[in-house]
Order: sequence, then structure tokens, then C-alpha cells
Amino acid sequence: MEFSHSDEELVKQPIGYWSWAASQAVVTYIRAGLSGVGLTQPQWWTLHQVAEHPAGRTREEITAVLKGYLDVGADLEPEIDATLERGLLEPDEDGRLHFTEAGEALYAQAAEIQRASRETVHEGVTDAEFLTTMKVLQRMIHNTGGEAWHH
Repeated sequence: MEFSHSDEELVKQPIGYWSWAASQAVVTYIRAGLSGVGLTQPQWWTLHQVAEHPAGRTREEITAVLKGYLDVGADLEPEIDATLERGLLEPDEDGRLHFTEAGEALYAQAAEIQRASRETVHEGVTDAEFLTTMKVLQRMIHNTGGEAWHH
């Protein structure tokens, strides 16, 4: 890969621009993959929350975890509604959401897309490089008084 600048020039580049550009490129790539199976990224997040919790998740639990993801906030409710309307999830008597057969099948298909997307995004990046990048970004977030959290 050819980089945009020499090493001496790269260290002077604005992190705000490059972290934004990386975010835009990766999120666009992920969303395009998910759209191929008819899911938005927030719908994927919702399904993933249910997959990780065999006892099911309430809307409130899902929203509490996901509301900060890419500024989705209140826009998450219609996304949860869409998974119900499409018959991917259904509530039990306690309001906990669980997969339907169709939801479980689509989740498995989307999980494979996500796995392949991660592989593509991480191509040529070692675990050590990725770890350093994550720590540097988190340090910069901390240094600026920002907040970020991912489950």
C-alpha cells in the first residue's frame, strides 16, 4: 500500500480528519454489506444484542447499550420496531425479545457478512498494530475529555 505522505509528513497530519475518514470508510463498507441482506446497521446491533443474551433482551436493555453507537440515540426505537415488524424478533410475556426462526437465520447470514467485513477491514493489520491503534484513539478521546464506550 502506498501511504498519502512520508512518515515525517504523516506525523503532522490532523487526527480529526483521518479518524473521521477511517470511520466513514469502515461504516459505509459495513452498512453496504448488511444492506445486501436487508438490514441496517442498527437492526444488526439489535439482533446481535439478542444473540448475545439467550434469556432475551428488553427494548430498554437494548437501547441502554446501543444509544451511544454512532449517535443513533432515539432513532433506535424505529429500528427495533422494524425487527419486530419483519418477524425477526418477538417479545415474550415479559417483553423480552427473542429470535424467530427467520430472525435466527438472517442473523446467522448477517454474522457471516460481519465476519468477512472485519477480515477485509483488518487485512494487512496485525493484532499488535490494531491494539496500538485502539489504545492511541482511546488516549486521544481521554485527552480531549471525550467519552466513548463499546460493549
